[in-house]
Amino acid sequence: MALLELKGVKKNFGATAALTGVDLEIAAGEVHALIGENGAGKSTLLNILSGAFPPDSGELHFNSQPYSPRGPAEARVKGIVHIHQELSLCPHLTVAENISLGLEPSRFGLLQRDAMLRRARNLLEDFGCTHINIQAAAGSLSMPDQQVVEICRALASRSRIILMDEPTSSLTRHSVEQLFRLIRSLRDQGVAVIYISHFLEEVREVAERFTVLRDSKSVATGELSTVTDNQLIAHMVGREGEGADLFGQHSAPRPRGELLLEVRNLASPPKVRAASFELHRGEVLGIGGLVGAGRTELVRALFGLAPSSGDVTLRGARVKRNATSADQIASGVGYLSEDRKHEGLYLQLSVADNLTATGSSRISRGGWIDLAKQGSISEKIISKLNIRSARPEAPVVRLSGGNQQKVAFGRLLHQDPEILLLDEPTRGIDIRSKTDIYREIRRLADSGKAILTISSYLPELLGICDRIAVMARGVLSPARNVADWTPHSIMQTAISETPFVEAR
Repeated sequence: MALLELKGVKKNFGATAALTGVDLEIAAGEVHALIGENGAGKSTLLNILSGAFPPDSGELHFNSQPYSPRGPAEARVKGIVHIHQELSLCPHLTVAENISLGLEPSRFGLLQRDAMLRRARNLLEDFGCTHINIQAAAGSLSMPDQQVVEICRALASRSRIILMDEPTSSLTRHSVEQLFRLIRSLRDQGVAVIYISHFLEEVREVAERFTVLRDSKSVATGELSTVTDNQLIAHMVGREGEGADLFGQHSAPRPRGELLLEVRNLASPPKVRAASFELHRGEVLGIGGLVGAGRTELVRALFGLAPSSGDVTLRGARVKRNATSADQIASGVGYLSEDRKHEGLYLQLSVADNLTATGSSRISRGGWIDLAKQGSISEKIISKLNIRSARPEAPVVRLSGGNQQKVAFGRLLHQDPEILLLDEPTRGIDIRSKTDIYREIRRLADSGKAILTISSYLPELLGICDRIAVMARGVLSPARNVADWTPHSIMQTAISETPFVEAR
């Protein structure tokens, strides 16, 4: 009998379908791997199970009873706890206080501090991390040690199901081995674990069964011992024939023009270990890889938003080591952040103010903004990108997510840089908006711009790029022509123990 059973679970966020039909069964004492590409719906599913938000439809049963928690606290009381990929510790509280948060031992309403300290100490000993000071502020710990505390907090609740979303993303190999030993111990005690990881060698080390999510629904499930890695990857990326209408017919790579950007041995610890590549006028260079592999940190370092080492040459001139983002903008480099709400847009300002934010000198005279000129330029960009329901004076916060993304992208059109660094340019937007942005990327490349784009969506990389390189555990592979890559070989390179796997 299944401890947890899901049938036809669906979830939408506005026009975005996060889950379109997920079936899942978990037995007590089972470690079940949840596998899929970035954006397949894995984290959304775990958030539903942990009570972060309800599903729109579908059936959920836990321990043979209907399951519909009203929040994470209720889910935890019922026996389901979530270890998030993004840490959720209270940095000002001690390690012991974080581990017992919400489960503080008490008597007659008074905290039993000795019992709290003893619980934290025992859990850390079980994890093999006695070096962590249980009375230190959690925020003072290294990232791997914070990850250990996050895991120990889940273990303290004595849950029946533990949801682990990339739990090894910040752990050392020693801590990973300790975690796997703990998972096996929990399994032997009848605790079920749902384990998300992109690294198939980890999955095989701890899990017995798997479910693959693709395009927001479950597409395969079974025993891991019965499938090869190649078969799992095929389930993850199996979209044969998709994309012709979305991207257009992919032609041979454009002839590469002038070398605009040359990067040699770029490092930006701890995420970026080594990256070398060339970017030419008129080409789109794509960077694939997994979330957390160092892709975002690479472009942020290039744009002057993170310290780095190595050699970066722009139009034949070496970029100074302490160059800022303002220096890069002045040198003809533009950047689109993956986080449009916090870094890409001024949500309370108008569409026009956002579109012209990095090129205000072009719409000003004597230090004053020419509102008529700003409005005229904004209307042209709105029309070019098909930004719907947008007026230049309207607050950008009122637009849909897809149209907000177009405004963030449109800012680069006004800035008119020679080199564009695009981090997930179509994340979380609808098909129509994706098509508009793809069309504009192709137009910019044809006009002689050099474009570096990061994408977690493999058809996007294969559909719009001339060359592709893959980031694996902080190391960037050599760039190869798009024809030399397949979804399968990109995924193989991204999850490989060794960063460089021959493409095809």
